Amino acid sequence: MLLQNTPVTQKALAHFKLSRSPFVDDVQSRDDVYQSPAVRYARAALLDCAQNHGFMALVGESGAGKSTLVEDLEQRLIDEERDVLIIRPYVLAMEASDSRGKTLRATHIAEAIAYALDPQLKIKSSPQARFAQLHELLKASRRAGRRHLLVIEEAHCLPLPTLKHLKRFLELKDGMARVIGIALIAQPELRRILNSQNPEVREVMQRCEVVELPPLDNDLEGYVAHKFARFGLEPKDVFAPDAWGALRERLTRTPRGAQPGDAGAVSVCYPLVVHNLIARAMNAAATAGYPVVDADVVAHC
Repeated sequence: MLLQNTPVTQKALAHFKLSRSPFVDDVQSRDDVYQSPAVRYARAALLDCAQNHGFMALVGESGAGKSTLVEDLEQRLIDEERDVLIIRPYVLAMEASDSRGKTLRATHIAEAIAYALDPQLKIKSSPQARFAQLHELLKASRRAGRRHLLVIEEAHCLPLPTLKHLKRFLELKDGMARVIGIALIAQPELRRILNSQNPEVREVMQRCEVVELPPLDNDLEGYVAHKFARFGLEPKDVFAPDAWGALRERLTRTPRGAQPGDAGAVSVCYPLVVHNLIARAMNAAATAGYPVVDADVVAHC
């Protein structure tokens, strides 16, 4: 169940005494990020990858909060005055093959790293000279006390040769120490690629730690309470006790004839989907004149 974007209507805002929607521009600071156990682990893994030049993939469905956690890392590095350079190659038109868009190649990644280290640098034309130049830049920067993290968004769209070449970037060292870490931000397609038996990605699969962002499920009430608390609102002001089970049921895909808790049921209880379903339920409750959102409203909205 993937819902299209649904704003909370003015009528619903007035009905529940809200000045604005709790789901629009809802993350303005690190305190706005809900700290479920899975999120805490992912945050720690990203920081460790940045500080110690690790290699990881943060994997989750669309709307699971992956990009938010990268922004949280960037803000944390600023707040704690850690000297870590985040390098994010542009992936605006990136696809897995040139027939569908533009592929991100190792040379493009090298250019992005070199430009981040020295925007005035004249990059060498030959591949050998370019990568030697990059290696020297990274070593000099590391010796000056800086750490480097390459963050590649939409990494599930990386072509297999580029995935394989990422290992070569990890092999750039200063003595025995790595000079750069890599964090791939991707949808579940990347996990399936890494779990495959394709020999092209074997070396990457053996070295890359995959950290998954699971559905909210049992953290649903805590997540919504955290969002509402930022607006001085309590969940009981909006939801009847039976609404939570109904929300989880609506956000679970079940095979024909199965029940939500059965094997094979798939939860899509991710933040963005939750936002859209709750907005629909709040709008429906306001239109029908219900004081709060209950299971009946959720089932029929």
